[in-house]
Amino acid sequence: MERRRFLAGAGAVTAGAVVATGPGTPGQAVPGVRRVATGLDVLVDSGFAALAGQRVGVVSNPTGVDSAYRHLVDLMHASGRVQVVAAFGPEHGFRGSAQAGGSEGTGTDARTGITVYDAYGASQAKWESLFTTASVDTIVFDIQDVGARFYTYIWTMYTSMVAAARVGKRYVVLDRPNPVGGRARGPMMTPAFTSGVGLKEIVQQHGMTVGELARFFNAEFLPADAGRPVELEVVRCRNWKRDRLAADTDLPWVMPSPNMPTPDTALVYPGTCLFEGVASITEGRGTCRPFELIGGLAGDFDHHWGDRLNARNLPGVEFREAYFSPTAAGQKPALLNKLCAGVEVKVVDRSAYDPIRTAVAMLVEARKYPAFAWRFDSYDTVRPYWVDKLTGSPRLRTMIDAGADVDDVVGAWADELAAFERQRRPYLLY
Repeated sequence: MERRRFLAGAGAVTAGAVVATGPGTPGQAVPGVRRVATGLDVLVDSGFAALAGQRVGVVSNPTGVDSAYRHLVDLMHASGRVQVVAAFGPEHGFRGSAQAGGSEGTGTDARTGITVYDAYGASQAKWESLFTTASVDTIVFDIQDVGARFYTYIWTMYTSMVAAARVGKRYVVLDRPNPVGGRARGPMMTPAFTSGVGLKEIVQQHGMTVGELARFFNAEFLPADAGRPVELEVVRCRNWKRDRLAADTDLPWVMPSPNMPTPDTALVYPGTCLFEGVASITEGRGTCRPFELIGGLAGDFDHHWGDRLNARNLPGVEFREAYFSPTAAGQKPALLNKLCAGVEVKVVDRSAYDPIRTAVAMLVEARKYPAFAWRFDSYDTVRPYWVDKLTGSPRLRTMIDAGADVDDVVGAWADELAAFERQRRPYLLY
C-alpha cells in the first residue's frame, strides 16, 4: 500500500490499487459510466492493511458497503484479519431502521454478535465514553454523505473525531464520492446559528467528500476544539473526479436515510431541504419523491406557483404541477395525509442545475401566497426560525420577507463562498 503525507495537521492519505466495481457483481463493467473504487474497496483490496493489529470500532450505517452490497462490518468480521469490537450507529441507526430524528438504541448485532452503540446526537463527552467502554484503538468512519451541511452524518464524523483526539485514538475515514459533485454553493454557517444541522462554519453545499471534510476539520477546527489534531488517515477513492455526479459512476446506491431514496433526491436536497423551514409547505416526506415534491395545502397553494417558476427559465430545471399527500409529517402534522398542491422539481440538465439558487426562487415565489409561513419553534426563544439554522443566519429569511429577488439573495453570500473555496483548497484530494 502506497502512503504519502498531506498537511500534517490534516491527516495521512492512503492510496491503493484500482478495484473494478460494477453494481452487484465485482469486476463487471457498466456501459456509459465510470468505474470507481471507494475507500472501502481499496481497503478490502489491500487485505485491510490499514487496520492490521488494531481493535477497531466502526461508525457506519447501511451505506457502508462494497460494490456487491457487502457491509464493511460483515466483511471485516468474516475476513479474520480485523478485530472489530464495536459499531456505532448514527441518526437512523447502524442498520438504518429508524426514521428522521431517531435511532435504534444500543444492542447486539444479530449478524456479527458485536455490540452496536447508539451514538445519534452523541456529545463529544459521550463519544469519549463510548470509545473507552468499547476499548478501541482505531475508529473507522464509512458513511455515504450527500453533500449538504445539514445532513447530520458529517457532524457525527466531526464530534467523533474530536473525541478520538481527546482520548488518543486513531481515526480512519474510508472515502466515498460526493454524489452531487465537488462544487461549493450557498451561504456560510455563522457561529450564532450553529446546531445539530450545522456545527461549524462551512457553506451549505460544501462540495467535498467525507475524507476531504475530515482533513479540513482536522486542520481548521480540531486544534481549538480538541486541543490537537487527531491521528487521521483517509483511504481515498480511485477514479473519481470532482465534476462527476452519482449518475456518472457505477457505484451502488443504498439509501443513506429513509427519505433519500435515489441520487436524484440527493441532487435537489441541498436546496429543497430549506422547505423544512417553512411551516405551511411540505418537502414531500413519505412520498416516493421526497424533496422533489414540494407543496402546501390545496386551496392555499395552486398551479400558479409552478407557472411562475417555469417563467423564470431557471437553468437545468423545470417544474411540473403536482398534487400529493405526504405520509410523514416531520414537524408539520397539519399537512399529514392532506391533499397538497405544488410542484415536482424536474432536473433536466444536471450540469447546469443549481439546487440552492433554484430553492431560493421557489421560496421567493411561494412567499407571495398569503398562507406562506416560516416554521417557528417556540422552544428556541433566541433562534426560533428553523430556516435560519439551515441557512446559517437570518439573512435569507429577512431578505425574502423584505421582497428581495433571487439575484439579490444569492449575491449576498458571494464573498463568503469565494473565501470558503480558498480555505478548503489545501484539503481537496481529487
